[in-house]
Amino acid sequence: MSSLFRVNLGSPGTNSNHLCPLSGRSDHYTVQSNGSSRRYASPLRYPGGKGKIANFLKILIIQNDLSGVRYVEPYAGGASIALSLLFEGYVSQVHINDLNRGLHAFWNSVLTCPDRLCAKITSAPLSMEEWEKQRNIYLDPDTEGIDLAFSTFYLNRTNRSGIISGGVIGGNEQTGQWKIDARFNRESLVARVNKIAERAPDITLSMLDAIDLIKKEKQTRQGGLLYLDPPYYFKGARLYDNFYTHEDHVKVSHEIQIHPGPWVVSYDAVPEIMQLYEQCNSTQYFLNYSAAKADKGMEVMFFSKDLSRPDVPSPAGITLEDVRRMRRRLMSESG
Repeated sequence: MSSLFRVNLGSPGTNSNHLCPLSGRSDHYTVQSNGSSRRYASPLRYPGGKGKIANFLKILIIQNDLSGVRYVEPYAGGASIALSLLFEGYVSQVHINDLNRGLHAFWNSVLTCPDRLCAKITSAPLSMEEWEKQRNIYLDPDTEGIDLAFSTFYLNRTNRSGIISGGVIGGNEQTGQWKIDARFNRESLVARVNKIAERAPDITLSMLDAIDLIKKEKQTRQGGLLYLDPPYYFKGARLYDNFYTHEDHVKVSHEIQIHPGPWVVSYDAVPEIMQLYEQCNSTQYFLNYSAAKADKGMEVMFFSKDLSRPDVPSPAGITLEDVRRMRRRLMSESG
């Protein structure tokens, strides 16, 4: 596990237990079924569709008077929520953490050498030959730095659902409806990298075990809102490099429930997880999984005792207009 450090432009420097945001078109905007539009802040694709709850967290931040708070994600993965909150001014700083070495290398490159990364994004061939080359680079345990960063990014953008082990879009023979370049809009991806790099002074990067990070947050007492999205209880081994055993989930549950600051945890809603967090305020909702065609799964979100939970039908169904309406209502009540 690497030491915790703050990353600024010009200085060196991710857990996923997640690989990689949201599926969909690789341009900046996509139109959702509810009519809202979302700008993809992250250059990475991510199985599970967690970016859909970003608007819910905005309402939670407004309702609990946490605007400008420091935001911490122990399982950052594609970091789409963290970046959305930062770019839109809901939080002042974000701490993204991931134990996956490829993701750490990628985020480090975004923050410290974006020009080199963007040059590779702009010039890399989109072919099966290049895909094989980047896969071999990624699988080599001696690969590090910009080479590991770009191989992680390349496979994430060219593989099905952004899963590193998911196989290339279109298949090895490229006979599928979609081809290897379907999610590789160079101009859009370069723009995303550069926008994140501009906010590097406001982004802290680490590669710690999630429990170690939670403990560190408690010890340093820096304050902030923690959002945990641990590996799925049942699907974790298929989706993530660093999947959890039952005992791992137990340890996380214990550590976060004794954390003194505000926190939110999201999971697949299974009996084993419900039992671990049975003393917590919670809400259940359906979420479309990008890693499975039109597949919906029941999710659950748990909240620390000091947080007021927004009264909404589903955390995954909040639109930007809902957020604006909440802001106007609270301003009216306070005025």
